[in-house]
Amino acid sequence: MMIALKKWHAALVVAALFLLSLAALSAARREKQSSIASKRMMFQVTPARLERGRYLVEHVGHCFACHSEANWETEGLPVQGRRGAGQLALPDDLLPIKIVVPNITPDAETGSGRWDDAQFARAIREGVGHDGRRLVPIMPYRTFRVLSDEDVASIVVYVRSIPAVRNPLPKRDVRWEQYLPPLMPPLGPVPPLNFSNPAKRGEYLVNIGNCTGCHTPIDERLSPLPRMDFAGGQILKGRWGEVASANLTPDPSGISYYDEAMFLRTIRTGHVGARKLNQIMLWRYFRGMRDEDLKAIFAYLRTLNPVKHRVDNTEPPTYCKLCLVKHGAGNLN
Repeated sequence: MMIALKKWHAALVVAALFLLSLAALSAARREKQSSIASKRMMFQVTPARLERGRYLVEHVGHCFACHSEANWETEGLPVQGRRGAGQLALPDDLLPIKIVVPNITPDAETGSGRWDDAQFARAIREGVGHDGRRLVPIMPYRTFRVLSDEDVASIVVYVRSIPAVRNPLPKRDVRWEQYLPPLMPPLGPVPPLNFSNPAKRGEYLVNIGNCTGCHTPIDERLSPLPRMDFAGGQILKGRWGEVASANLTPDPSGISYYDEAMFLRTIRTGHVGARKLNQIMLWRYFRGMRDEDLKAIFAYLRTLNPVKHRVDNTEPPTYCKLCLVKHGAGNLN
């Protein structure tokens, strides 16, 4: 009897060890598969992508203008050591609810360090956060949607390369949900564009620069007003003061008097003649763009539908029937 019990006990031990070894092998396989899947999510880091990403992030897309605390007492550029670390709220007094702008530095606890590259790319082009939430449309994913796969990869690769900054931020105010547009459909592959046409190249860059975000008036739900594309008049109020955006269309009330040289000079210096642009016009980011890209943007602006909409910040604010707010020379429209 004792011998039988000993044999039975030994058999149980062997079976248990066998099951444990199977479980360990299965876990190892899952870990390996997970590692492989994770590697597939990571964009390859190359010098070309780092350079292209730097150009798009630091200049064309001016990502750190929102995703950093800015020093508005000087040039409106990121506070030293806080580049990409996010901020508690955009300093715009006209927004109905304050916005928490996330930390996109590669910090694992408070930034993007634990996002995989597919999540990062989806946030940029589809407006869905790494946790599945819809992003506030102040994040210009609707215009970033045109970004080619290669340019998105370059942006992610570059942002991954900046110093990690620990910056805990509060969660988003849930009242924003009422302002959020429907979820955008997933994107398929987006190939590089043919830039042989300067105006098409300019249109692509204007979308990445989100020029409509300031230069197209919006309604109370943050949606662009119809037939007012690039016509200016959006009120931008914050630590930089209060200013209405300019009409960029080729109408006489817009910038029809600009030539290419004047446009480049304005972006490079932040001056229109003797008049200095307000700091909220992010020319300090755009001035680092290449001449051929700025010329392409000007070529595209020349193709816009002219919109008669006078905006003059040297005049007192008056109600405008076109954009439905008060701005300088509004009563002349």
